[in-house]
Amino acid sequence: MFLESASAAGSGLSLIVIIAFWIVLMYFMIVKPQKKQKKQMEDLHSSMEPGDSIMTTGGFYGTLLDIVDDTTVIVEFGNNKNCRIPMHKNAIAEVEKSGSAVVKEESDK
Repeated sequence: MFLESASAAGSGLSLIVIIAFWIVLMYFMIVKPQKKQKKQMEDLHSSMEPGDSIMTTGGFYGTLLDIVDDTTVIVEFGNNKNCRIPMHKNAIAEVEKSGSAVVKEESDK
């Protein structure tokens, strides 16, 4: 009788340990990378300035003209300067700072 209750208690404890292991594993596999990615996007959005080249989540390239408020920006698409669209900051996937492109000039030999 005593062996059966000890075995059941050991089985219950091992089940709790296995469940705790899976919860910790899911945290490090899913939650932590999502938090890291969210932090990177927040840093990217906070560093945006007018004149930066951007790429939207839809794949459109444009130039950031103005930051209206915490969530809205004005982006210019195309070369004709007539396509200015207000959009949400979360729709911006990549930012290239203005003046960050380096052009090497070849020296005459």
